Amino acid sequence: QVRLVESGGGLVQTGGSTRLSCEALGRFYKINTMGWYRQAPGKQRDMVAGWTSSGRIMYEDSVKGRFTISMDLAKSAMYLQMDDLKPEDTADYYCTANIYDYSTGSLTYWGQGTQVTVSS
Repeated sequence: QVRLVESGGGLVQTGGSTRLSCEALGRFYKINTMGWYRQAPGKQRDMVAGWTSSGRIMYEDSVKGRFTISMDLAKSAMYLQMDDLKPEDTADYYCTANIYDYSTGSLTYWGQGTQVTVSS
């Protein structure tokens, strides 16, 4: 059974920084993609940043130049460094991963979410 465990976030001042972590736990063969989504109150969940096993990295336009996604595949972990935070970055942030295992094929998993609140 695979699960994603997130950490980080919290209350940050405008212009400040924080770092989110996501670790994939359990037995599996390969991580195909990992990414971060966020959902603000009353809004839909949107992608913030993503990584593919081919090495492609994507960012939502509003976070380009401010957020940086990185991977530590030895730890099956993904990080999101968030700099120059703005109040509009306030949301619940979710880690997601598409993971392949011989027994299940490719499945998509979600973390429990971690809250980031940026005070003005």
